[in-house]
Amino acid sequence: MKPLLAFLLLTTSFSFAQTPDLALARDKNWLVIQGPHLPKGEIRINYLEAYCRTHSTTADWHDTTIGHTTELLSVSEDKKTMKLRCTVKDGVIVDHTITASADDVTFAINAHNPSATASGAHWAQPCIRLGDFTGYDNKGKDIDDYLPKCFLFLDGKLTRMSDIKPWIKEARYIPGQVWCPKDVPRTDVNPRPLSPLVPSNGLIGCFSGDEKQLFAVAFDPYQELFQGVARCLHSDFRIGGLKPGETKSIKGKIYILPNDVPALLTRYAKDFPTQPEK
Repeated sequence: MKPLLAFLLLTTSFSFAQTPDLALARDKNWLVIQGPHLPKGEIRINYLEAYCRTHSTTADWHDTTIGHTTELLSVSEDKKTMKLRCTVKDGVIVDHTITASADDVTFAINAHNPSATASGAHWAQPCIRLGDFTGYDNKGKDIDDYLPKCFLFLDGKLTRMSDIKPWIKEARYIPGQVWCPKDVPRTDVNPRPLSPLVPSNGLIGCFSGDEKQLFAVAFDPYQELFQGVARCLHSDFRIGGLKPGETKSIKGKIYILPNDVPALLTRYAKDFPTQPEK
């Protein structure tokens, strides 16, 4: 083999080896993001955990949720595109087109109310499990052990959750922490401890155990950012109710990137130009 050809083949192989390759799978109610560079090869999302009503902050969780079923419509042969359909018990149909690329996953969601009755579905919960990604095995008794790896943006700055003060510890259900954006009623979020702090943008995420990668998620519009009790993080997307015949669209992104926060913020500002605080 000629030296130049050998060099080109070597550098091309190296380039492909360094490029993350995300794929999608469905396992019962789990949306599974797969990638050889991910800890244990995957990230699992309870997709979707629940559709929820308003007046939820102090309510019993069973009174807040609206029952639903999720149907897998299709997965492309290359495992890059998945289509799901949720049927909510009050009649709403929610179609999800989920697309994986090299280092992100895009969500295109359309919620439609074909019925003659207004829907009480105001928000929904994708529950993203991140114990393995952050370097914890999900078996320890301290379910907050991963908080030093987790972050959101407060006063325009990335803030690790272990550094957030005050950290509220009283609510109908504990532990956990909820951050409510300024345009959402504080009466309408998860009945977990509600922080007085308002997030600067819709990003919530974490660093990998070795700090070489970061994970972040955002939806637009979003109801809340939430740190939960299953070593999970949420950007819970907002529907805002649906009138008879009404359709609404929601978009979302999951980013799995090298640990480069400025690059994350650049991507986020491009993908969600109306969402970051000016």
